[in-house]
Amino acid sequence: MPPGKKVPPGKKGKARGPNGAPDVEAALDDLYTTPPSAFTARRTDLAAEARDAGNEDDARRITGTRRPTLGAWAANLLALSRPEESRQFLELGRALREAHRTLDRAQLKELSARQWRIIAALAAQAVQLAGEAGNRLSTAVQREVESTLRAVLADPDAAERWAAGRLQSTLTPPSTLPGSAVPPDAAPDAAGRPRGRTTGAGPKAATSRQDAAAPAARDDLAERRRAREERLARAREEAKAADDEVRGQRKEVSAAERALERTRSGRERGQRQADAAEERLRQTRADLDQADQDLREAEERHRAAADGLAGAERTARDAAREVERPTGRRKK
Repeated sequence: MPPGKKVPPGKKGKARGPNGAPDVEAALDDLYTTPPSAFTARRTDLAAEARDAGNEDDARRITGTRRPTLGAWAANLLALSRPEESRQFLELGRALREAHRTLDRAQLKELSARQWRIIAALAAQAVQLAGEAGNRLSTAVQREVESTLRAVLADPDAAERWAAGRLQSTLTPPSTLPGSAVPPDAAPDAAGRPRGRTTGAGPKAATSRQDAAAPAARDDLAERRRAREERLARAREEAKAADDEVRGQRKEVSAAERALERTRSGRERGQRQADAAEERLRQTRADLDQADQDLREAEERHRAAADGLAGAERTARDAAREVERPTGRRKK
């Protein structure tokens, strides 16, 4: 996700890049911040815009997207609309994973204390953004958003997917987050010695450790139970989204079939009109050929009449001269 990118929730209009030209990444940002209820219609509009711009590959990429669940949409909206907070959260995740890798217990303790506050704050922002876009998040969906955020802290692949803002379903974190597995009594004391491990501690110390481990076991059981509930809620949400997607696709197919039938009917009418026009043209050409023949015959008759007239005129002139000629000469 480029630094500083911010996408207003539920924006509409043509998706443009920085230079004002159609941009598929801007279109996908637009699409994945569109509320799920309007996702299918917006996808159709954006794909049509890409085709109109001559970008058939972009249109296919847009058409191939799938509608996110409500929790995934809220997580995408958070990542794309709050770039600075998202960047800081991703940095926290990198720091936690590094501290876990190097077993830096002091840093783990500090970062672990911060992570829960930040997750709660970001989840609250996601709820606010969703509400501004016209969607109220239920408690179950809010937990899905929190689950995604915990996965982002624990897993670099999950962090990369969330940062891109293209989630189609929410993410599930590992059973333990980096740093969360460190019990408070395991933090080192001022001398650097691990606490809770005094040499020679008798049965009382062992019992104390067992008593301290019991809440951790209960917490782990509660975490697994909550993870199962989240997976179940996510599966239900995905099933609902898939069902909505099928209904949306059926509507698009029905609309396309109606448009196809209208086009076929229009073509048939056009074909009939073209056939009629061709018949009229054929008859007109036949009439023109007959007129040409009649014209030639009339011209022939005209020439014959003209020739007859000229002959008659010559005969008349000859007769007139004959009449005027003297009948003979007188003798002297």
